[in-house]
Amino acid sequence: MRPICLAVALALAVPAAAAEPVSVPYAMPETETWDMTSADGQVFRIFVSRPSAPAPADGYPVLYVLDGNAMFAGFAEARRIQGFGSSGIDKMIVVGVGHPGEQIYDPRRMFDFTAPIATPALKQAFAQYQSGGRDRFAKFLLDELRPAIEKRYSLNTTRQSLYGHSLGGLFALHMLYSRPGAFRTIIATSPSIWWDNQSILAEEAAFRAQVLKTPDTGKATSLLLMAGEREEEGNIPGDTKALAQRMATLSAQGLRSDFIMLDEETHISVPSRSVTASLRAAARAR
Repeated sequence: MRPICLAVALALAVPAAAAEPVSVPYAMPETETWDMTSADGQVFRIFVSRPSAPAPADGYPVLYVLDGNAMFAGFAEARRIQGFGSSGIDKMIVVGVGHPGEQIYDPRRMFDFTAPIATPALKQAFAQYQSGGRDRFAKFLLDELRPAIEKRYSLNTTRQSLYGHSLGGLFALHMLYSRPGAFRTIIATSPSIWWDNQSILAEEAAFRAQVLKTPDTGKATSLLLMAGEREEEGNIPGDTKALAQRMATLSAQGLRSDFIMLDEETHISVPSRSVTASLRAAARAR
């Protein structure tokens, strides 16, 4: 064999090094996202998880999840994987409401979820952040986002639920107290009841008085409260348990409320543990 032929034969006998595989971002199945600008110029990132199968005749129930950048992926994958079981809780739409960008928690959440701060010390501690925009955010949520979601998907508009954690949980309570019936189920996890010298308690008292006076108010919404056993911020476990006990006294007026204490969980780990119970509560909202 001539030298040149020998060289070719040896080259063919040695396998070439495998090319490095090209990595691409992971796209979660059965999801989509877009940015939406509110009437007052605020830009929100909207995340949607939806079943691939056609909707039932009366439409899908829908769960709106606040802090979408942080929470949506967990809810979306938990919803999708339930299709392998018989619970039926995969047969809903999950809508995450977040902000553009890659931050898990955008500082704008304080503006979206809170009333103007009244306590001087708290106002000073959070002076670098905007606050007080909760009613603007509520208007966007109810008057702009919900109609947009209802236009895109086949929904059962009587089975709509809202999930919030921490300041988002505080906002969820505000929605219950100020707009009872706007959502069939309110899910408040680790609500920051301590915020601004517990100013939310005045709203609660007004809501309780309204329920006692007009029982149909209580029948309009169900409440699910959750907290972590090991949370330390502002005595959230104790505050949430005490709220659950107060809400339980309104059962005679038709308010359905439940409380789950999540053992061993901290403020940051509560959302992951709360997902399945929240999906279950949203699925049964009627």
